[in-house]
Amino acid sequence: MLDQEIRAALDQHWAASDASDFETEHLIYHENAVLEYPQSGERTRGRRNIQNQRASQPNIKRFTIRRIIGSGDLWVTEFILTYDGKPSYTVSIMEFKDDKVARETQYFADPFVAPTWRAQWVERMGT
Repeated sequence: MLDQEIRAALDQHWAASDASDFETEHLIYHENAVLEYPQSGERTRGRRNIQNQRASQPNIKRFTIRRIIGSGDLWVTEFILTYDGKPSYTVSIMEFKDDKVARETQYFADPFVAPTWRAQWVERMGT
């Protein structure tokens, strides 16, 4: 699969994620895909299980993509995942096999207030 085809599939995936279109969101995964959340120690096996656990999430979710980078079989998406108005800075690492995601690992981080002691060396970023 060409990189531009994978990028188009990723764009479709994240747009469907933001729209809570769970069927389209999960077309990108192999039937036996694995999803890991290292911070909570959870692993979900199988596309249907991944889809069902996400569809069961009771919170309102929004996705704001910051950037997508990658080529070949390895792609990384940085995004802000907002649950009920609370942002979580998120990194998704997707490993493709053929034209589908075989493994995804997601990391989540809460925002924090920048300390004033380093203000002279940094510039403020938008979200």
